[in-house]
Amino acid sequence: MKKQFVLMAIAAIFSFTAVSAQGGGGQRMTVEERTAAAIEKMTPLNLGSDVKSKADAIITAFYKEQQTVMEEMRSSGSFDREAFGVKRKEMAEARDKRLKEIFTEEQFTKWTKEIDPSINPPRGGGQRGGGK
Repeated sequence: MKKQFVLMAIAAIFSFTAVSAQGGGGQRMTVEERTAAAIEKMTPLNLGSDVKSKADAIITAFYKEQQTVMEEMRSSGSFDREAFGVKRKEMAEARDKRLKEIFTEEQFTKWTKEIDPSINPPRGGGQRGGGK
């Protein structure tokens, strides 16, 4: 009886550890949550209220367009990651063009080198776990 209890306890601990190691996944952030997170990361840019509201509108429009394109691609039945990546890059370039119009040169440089990469970290090339 003690052996069974110990084995069950070990199995339970192993199960909890394995589940928690997978990162949770959870719900995707809404457009509003993603925009708020992006605006919060822009704090080092010291944006004025007018520029901040314009940046908020630009970022919101970008995330809404991105979500629409993703939903359209998924509903078509064949979600092509490469095609979405190309489309997302085009949308990001358009977003950056609009942001460049409202940011100073220093703010835009900081946006492209520090903030944007932290908001949208690049994904690996499909290899997992130490591929060569």
